[in-house]
Amino acid sequence: MTWPLVPLGEVLNHRKEFIQIDDLNLYKRCRVQLHAQGVVLRDTVTGAEIKTKKQQVCRPGEFLVAEIDAKLGGFGIVPKELDGAVVSSHYFLFGINETKLERQFLDYFIRTPAFREQVEAQGSTNYAAIRPAHVLAYTMPLPSLTEQQRIVARVDAIASRVGEARRLRDEIESEQSRFVTSVHCKMAGGRVVPISSFLELHEIKQQVSPEGLYPQVGVRGFGEGLFSKEAVTGTSTTYKSFNTLYPGALVLSQVKGWEGAIAVCPPKLAGWFVSPEYRTFRCRPEEADAHYLGELVRTPWFWERLAEPTRGVGARRERVRPELVLPLRLPMPTLGQQRLAVKMFAQLGSLRALQAETTTELDALLPSVLNRAFAGQL
Repeated sequence: MTWPLVPLGEVLNHRKEFIQIDDLNLYKRCRVQLHAQGVVLRDTVTGAEIKTKKQQVCRPGEFLVAEIDAKLGGFGIVPKELDGAVVSSHYFLFGINETKLERQFLDYFIRTPAFREQVEAQGSTNYAAIRPAHVLAYTMPLPSLTEQQRIVARVDAIASRVGEARRLRDEIESEQSRFVTSVHCKMAGGRVVPISSFLELHEIKQQVSPEGLYPQVGVRGFGEGLFSKEAVTGTSTTYKSFNTLYPGALVLSQVKGWEGAIAVCPPKLAGWFVSPEYRTFRCRPEEADAHYLGELVRTPWFWERLAEPTRGVGARRERVRPELVLPLRLPMPTLGQQRLAVKMFAQLGSLRALQAETTTELDALLPSVLNRAFAGQL
C-alpha cells in the first residue's frame, strides 16, 4: 500500500511563545532523551535558579525538538505529566493538527530510520543545529486518520507485549541479584574484612605513542559489564597512558562505579585498553576468586557499598578512588566457600546468555514492526 508523502509543515505548526520567569515560582524543566527515547522531567527548580528568564511553556502532545541534539535523536512528544514544563529557546515546540495526524502515529514515525535519516542529513556534523524550517520540511507518509488509528492500535498491542517481556526479564535479573547477595551474606556469616585483604590495585600502564593504535573498552553501568569500543590512535587522544586489561582484572569506573560501572575482565578482552579513569585491581590468589567477584560486583548490594565512602549526588558525586575502596569492610566468604558458590552460580551464566539473546530479539522487534507499519505492510 502506498501513502502520500507530505511535509510536516502540512500537519505541524511551530509555536514560539515565551513567558517571563518569576524568581519566586517553582518550575518543572523537561529535556529530550537521545535516540528518540522521549521527553522526560529534568528537574523542578525555583525561578531564581533559572538563568535565562525567557522560557517556553510545553503543552501535552506537542512535538519537542532540541536544536543541537536533534541529529542524535533529541526529539519526542510532550507527555501529559509535563504540561506546563518550561524549555529554553534552544528547543522548538510544534503543535499537531489532529484533524489530519494522529499524535501517536507521529510518535511512532519519529522512531523510524526514515525520519532519523532526514534529520541526520542536515549539515555535516552532529553539532549542526536544526532549525524549525528544517523540521517542517521533513516528510512523512500520511494515510487517512482511520488507517492511522488502526496502525497505532496494532503497534500499541505489540509494544505492550514487548514491554511485558522486558518487565519479566528485569524481574528475573533482580531475582538473580538477590540470590547472589543472599548466598554471599549467608556464607560470609560474621567474617567481615577490608577489601584490601582480597583485592589489590594492579595497573599495567601502556605509554601512548603517536604511531600506536589502542583498542578501547568501556564499562556499562548497573552491572551490565564491559564492552568493546573503537580503537584510538596515539595522535587522537590526550592521555599519556592507558591501563592494559588482563584476565580476571576487576575494572572500576571512578566516575560511575557507585552505580554499577564495575566488572571483571573476560579473557577475550585481555590486552585491550581502558582510560586512566578506569582503575584495575587483581584478586589476592589466596583470598578471592575472580569468577566469584564477577558475580558479586553485578549486584546492587555491592554498588551500595561502593557509594558509602563517597559524597555528593549524581554527576557531582565524589569519584570512587582506590584509596576509598580498599579500606571498605565487607562480609566475605573464604576462598573455599567462594569456589563452591561459583559452581552454584554457573547456571546463571547460561541463563544470562539466553537473556542476552532474548534482549537482542526484543530490541529488534519493535523497530521491525515500525518499518513494516510505515511501509504499509502491517
